[in-house]
Amino acid sequence: MNKRTNMLTAGAVVLAITPIIVIFFMVLASKKESVVLFENFSSKISIPIIGFYSLLCLAVISLGIYWLIKQIVSIIKLKNEKMKAELMLLKSQVSPHFFFNTLNNLYGLVVKDPQKAQELILKLSDMMRYSIYEGEKEKVQIQEEIEFLENYIELHKMRYHKLINVDFQYNIDENRTVTPLLFIILLENAFKHGVENLIENAYIKMNLITSQKEICFVIENSFEKRDRKSGIGLKNLKRRLELIYPDQHELTFSVNENKYKVRLVLKQL
Repeated sequence: MNKRTNMLTAGAVVLAITPIIVIFFMVLASKKESVVLFENFSSKISIPIIGFYSLLCLAVISLGIYWLIKQIVSIIKLKNEKMKAELMLLKSQVSPHFFFNTLNNLYGLVVKDPQKAQELILKLSDMMRYSIYEGEKEKVQIQEEIEFLENYIELHKMRYHKLINVDFQYNIDENRTVTPLLFIILLENAFKHGVENLIENAYIKMNLITSQKEICFVIENSFEKRDRKSGIGLKNLKRRLELIYPDQHELTFSVNENKYKVRLVLKQL
């Protein structure tokens, strides 16, 4: 079909430029100062011919516009497909990164405390189920995301042998939706760079609020001063935000003494 269309288009172009070529050679061959097309033809013949070529030129212009629009649509479609493919890759990196860290800690617990390990495995199973089935969706109910975060917190409390103060406050509209597996990366970093390195006075404070125009997630944790390197999780989060919420998000970081704070705002949802 495309080959046939291209042949018809090429033929139309040739027919359309034929009068221009004829006029060009007439000007070269004639000794007159000006040349009139179809000068020796009657109006009954010249008018239909001129009308035909006018319609043909219009058809060629229309085909050109159609081709241009088609190319633009193809480029946009290709760009969207590329973005979707990149998002799928980024989503596939979220769960393995989290589960890799958890399974490493679970390995030693199986021998030391089998009963606790069984409870932890059940929690982990629920989280894997959420990551696989809900994590593939573009949007989920925000309440589901909160339950996922709470399961993650409980899982970490079970595996640590020290007191951890985790305060999670939220005031939300349960009908609001959000892209899944965004907040978990920030929570995981709070545990990894804060709680895991502190012997005492370890804490995490989280606050999630929804309003008519935005969703605001703030997380603060205590930490021991040391060089913090940006891992794959945070880079993943930044890229996903650029793709899903372009120019509609704010991600800010602040450090005050031994407190590390992150604020994520999703706008105009």
